Amino acid sequence: MSTDDAQNEQPTWDLDPKFDFIDAHRLPFLDDKVSLKKIDTECSGPFEGKAHGKAFTQAANDEIRDLQYRMFTEGKQSLLVVLQAPDAAGKDGLIRKVLGQMNPQGCRTYPFKVPSSEERSHDFLWRIHKAAPAAGKVSVFNRSHYEDVLVVRVEDLVPKSVWKERYQIINDFEKLLAHRGTRILKFYLHISPHEQLERFKKRLDDPTKHWKLNAGDYAARDKWDAYREAYEDAMEKCHSKIAPWHVIPADKKWYRDASVAAIVRETLRDMDPQLPPLDADLDEIRGLYERELSEMNE
Repeated sequence: MSTDDAQNEQPTWDLDPKFDFIDAHRLPFLDDKVSLKKIDTECSGPFEGKAHGKAFTQAANDEIRDLQYRMFTEGKQSLLVVLQAPDAAGKDGLIRKVLGQMNPQGCRTYPFKVPSSEERSHDFLWRIHKAAPAAGKVSVFNRSHYEDVLVVRVEDLVPKSVWKERYQIINDFEKLLAHRGTRILKFYLHISPHEQLERFKKRLDDPTKHWKLNAGDYAARDKWDAYREAYEDAMEKCHSKIAPWHVIPADKKWYRDASVAAIVRETLRDMDPQLPPLDADLDEIRGLYERELSEMNE
C-alpha cells in the first residue's frame, strides 16, 4: 500500500459535532434533589470511539490555548475551574491532558491538600481566596473549598453546626468572584466503584504508580455512600447559573477529557476575550522597522 493510499484511509472524524456538552452534563436548575445514582458514569457522547474523542480533544485544546491567550492579553476577565472527584477518577490526568495544555504564564493549578497549621488558624476560605484567578488568568483547583463540606463532614472533623453553615458562605464567595469578572466552572468526575477498583489494581501492577498507593483509599470506599450523599448536598446547595456544577462521566478517560475540553472551550468562546487595541502609530512603527532593516542591509 502506498503512502497516499494509507493517508486516504485515515478516518475523517467530525471534530465539531452538533452535541451540547454543557446541556448534557450540567446539572439542571430544578428544585429536585440531586441523585448521582441516576447519572451514568460511562458515556461516549457523539464520538465513534476513543480515537475520535482524542482527536476532538486535541482540536479543542488548540482553540482553548488561543482563547486563553486572548484572555491573558485582554486582562479583564478570568476563569476558575474547580475539580472534585473520588480518588482515581482522573483529576491529575485531566489537568495534564487538557487544562495543563494552556500557557502556564496565564494558568496555574492549585492542589489543595490537608490544611497546614497556618491554614487551619484562618477561616476555611483563606487559602482558597488567595488562589482565585486575577484578571486575565486561569486558576485550576485540584480539590477545593468543597472539601470543607465533604471530607470534614464524612470524617466528622468538625461539628455539623460548623459545616452546615458553609454552603451559604461558599455561595457568597462564588458570587463575589463572579462579580469581579471570574467565570466559574465546577466539575465532578463521576466514576463507578468498579472502575475505581480497576484503577487501583493498575496502580498495584505498575511500579511507576506505587507512589499513589494509600491504604486510606480503601477506607474511603467503605464510606462511598456517605461521600456520595455529601457530594449530592454540596451540588444541590451550591449550584447556580454563575457557578454551575457539571457531572462528567469518568469511567472512560478519553470521554472525560473530551467533554471537559468541550465545556471549557465553549465557556471561553462565550466570554469572547478580545486582543487589546493597538496603542501606537502603526505607520510609525512600520517606518522604524523598515529603517532598521535598511541599515542592517547596507
